Amino acid sequence: MLAKRNCTSAFLATIIGLIGVPQAIGENLCRPALTFNEVLFSPIERPNLQRKWTATVTANTSDCAVDSGGFFDIVFTRLSENAPDLEFRQRFAWSPFSVNVAIDFAADEAVGQYRIENVTPCVCRDRAAEDRAAANGEWRKQ
Repeated sequence: MLAKRNCTSAFLATIIGLIGVPQAIGENLCRPALTFNEVLFSPIERPNLQRKWTATVTANTSDCAVDSGGFFDIVFTRLSENAPDLEFRQRFAWSPFSVNVAIDFAADEAVGQYRIENVTPCVCRDRAAEDRAAANGEWRKQ
């Protein structure tokens, strides 16, 4: 009976200890703030009869370590004259500063809505180490 109680106690202690692990790991991850700029929808292009949706997506990576990068999805609602509306997603890569994205649509299609989702996290910038380096006169390029 005592052995069973010790085994149960050890099991519970292990479970409780592991609950805090994902939180500790997650504290070192940040997410850049992505925003749309310069969104355009081109006129119909011949001979393929397509329109191009383009945008510049700006990434505020001030909380991320230098040279961070990752992926994000743009979720589109496609409107069509000849078919039901359709929601779909397209994956793009983000990097510091901005990235130009583009996707083709048929001549009878339009973009009803669009939004950013599923931004992959970056490693957080170590501001304490940067402050120590600055205090010691060891300037690093950021």
